[in-house]
Amino acid sequence: MALERGTIVATALRLLDEGGLDRLTLRRLAGELGVQAPALYWHFRGKQELLDAMAAQMVREQPERPVFTDPARWRVWLADRARGDRAMLNSRRDGARLVAGTRPSPELFAQVERAVAALESAGFTAEDAMLGLSAVSGYVGGFVLEEQADRARDDEQEPPDREAVARAYPRLMAALERIGDPQGDRAFEGGLALILDGLERRLAGGGG
Repeated sequence: MALERGTIVATALRLLDEGGLDRLTLRRLAGELGVQAPALYWHFRGKQELLDAMAAQMVREQPERPVFTDPARWRVWLADRARGDRAMLNSRRDGARLVAGTRPSPELFAQVERAVAALESAGFTAEDAMLGLSAVSGYVGGFVLEEQADRARDDEQEPPDREAVARAYPRLMAALERIGDPQGDRAFEGGLALILDGLERRLAGGGG
């Protein structure tokens, strides 16, 4: 049976879920497929091209992104995109690291082009639309990197004494009491709201 590009990518994604990005090697992938490593070079020029294809497949597996239909609801639309991207990055082990280390595809350029046009119809300049999209994307990627690192961390240390920490860092603890888990949903929504608030103020002020 001939080795197909789609089979290689699917197997690589399975190995990613099983062992993480650091353990994903071309040698291991070839062994899983029952071939010698050089056989993979008929389909991918190197590991980076394989990682790019894996990231693109992750995006394709994402449920349909919210459709922009009402310029007045741009904030809801952008927030829903951010939540969907967070879910997509969390759909695979080390998904955020994988996507952060890969090169953008023409498909991604087309998606960003449509998103900029959508925000322009809501009143943003193209520059502010691009800055806003980049800020949201960077926030989501960074947040998920922390989420996934926190889950992967093998921390056998005893948890700190909460009362002692509260006495030493009262403002920090008071904030955490309201926010909850720094890698949790409430923290994610709070940070996202700050970015959207800034975009809303920029829009109200006419940009610039």
